[in-house]
Amino acid sequence: MREVEPKAMKALLADGKIQLWDVRTEKERATAMIAGSKLLDDAAMAAIEALPKSTPLAFHCHHGTRSRAAAEHFLKEGFTHVYNLAGGIEAWSRDVDPSVPRY
Repeated sequence: MREVEPKAMKALLADGKIQLWDVRTEKERATAMIAGSKLLDDAAMAAIEALPKSTPLAFHCHHGTRSRAAAEHFLKEGFTHVYNLAGGIEAWSRDVDPSVPRY
């Protein structure tokens, strides 16, 4: 698993080379969300596990702890390109997109 700084994650997303999964709750997503991210729920977990193990996956949460755990889970499942947004959506708001509310 690689920790990726917000600006580097923005570049990966802009290139369309990675899927960004949000491990926060629906309530947190209603407060602030990174455009293009998808909610990691049970259905998404099953869908991801069916993907090729070379699929690039990135995860984020509020500060990076919950998403690190999700990233480690998918590493254990055999995925080889797994990333965690360092500092979470808080760092994203601070370093990339200040229009994303901080909470």
